[in-house]
Amino acid sequence: MSSIYEKYGLKPVINASGRMTILGVSTPSAQVVDTVQTGLSHYFEMKDLVNKTGAYIAQLLNVENAVVVSCASAGIAQCVAAVIVKESDWLLDNLHAAPLEVPHDIVVPKGHNVNYGAPVGSMVALGGGRLVEAGYSNECSPEQLAAAITPQTAAILYVKSHHCVQKSHLSVEQAAVVARKHGVPLIVDAAAEEDLQCYYQYGADLVIYSGAKAIEGPTSGLVIGRQQYVEWVKRQSNGIGRAMKVGKEGILGLTQAIEDYLRLEKTSGAQMVEKMTPFIDNLNQLSGVTARVVWDAAGRDIARAEIKFDEAAIGQRTSDIVQALKNGETAIYFRGYKANEGIIEADVRSVSAEQLHIIFTSIQALLNGGKNA
Repeated sequence: MSSIYEKYGLKPVINASGRMTILGVSTPSAQVVDTVQTGLSHYFEMKDLVNKTGAYIAQLLNVENAVVVSCASAGIAQCVAAVIVKESDWLLDNLHAAPLEVPHDIVVPKGHNVNYGAPVGSMVALGGGRLVEAGYSNECSPEQLAAAITPQTAAILYVKSHHCVQKSHLSVEQAAVVARKHGVPLIVDAAAEEDLQCYYQYGADLVIYSGAKAIEGPTSGLVIGRQQYVEWVKRQSNGIGRAMKVGKEGILGLTQAIEDYLRLEKTSGAQMVEKMTPFIDNLNQLSGVTARVVWDAAGRDIARAEIKFDEAAIGQRTSDIVQALKNGETAIYFRGYKANEGIIEADVRSVSAEQLHIIFTSIQALLNGGKNA
């Protein structure tokens, strides 16, 4: 593996930021890699592969229908296009140019209109939709969501993510009730979520997951949902989905990853705490540094190490420390959403005990005026 880094002049990376796209998301298991290799080495009738693997995944998850797509972002765009185009052959071919006289507004709680690496609104627009915000950035009730629905509404989009505002926002279950009452579908973007069944069970018509995050498959996405809606998503392979097509290896690799994900025991938050405790203890011995366990803001069973720097005491800005750690011979990445408050977080799911020690010694060296190793 080191030859790859040497061949292209790449830096080794310690990923303490979590399952992030900018670092390649995750590292699939050997069994998934073998399945990807099998997919690359054989030919298939692609429509048959899409339908048969989709049916297999749907059976595994006890849902009506499923389809593998290229990524979660593509899933958003194709789901939006699906609820707008439906069975129209004309719109399938002309979504990019035709004046949209059919419903095409996509209602989203204002606090869910976020940038997750790309704006949610960009994916909606790619699918031919017009984003309509409901409520306020710090508040969206079922009543406020309902008030934004008009005859031009094609769907409600609910984004389940730590990026979104968590307080004073309605739940997926409440959004589903609003959707049913007004006769519009509910799309849930659950890209990084770990439960592959609950949002469908709560009443969502389409649910979108990243294949490479919690599931740890190859770069891919998964759309599950009601039979007809997923069939409309599949139709987009001849529309906007053509530019987002997933390969045979991605389809087979994700299908295997889902099967493994449902079968294998997952690392619990308590196990993450046990893993990071020596790291936190070491950090708390450094002058001007306070570390503690914090839990995922979106409610997942994920524990992280919060590291708080007293910038006045250490004489350095947190943002400068974060950048220095990225710029070292080994690039170290944290979750830096609160760096402006002097706080970073370390996600230990993809980090070994040895790498945690490297992170500690690198921080220690920076605080002592040295350089990141």
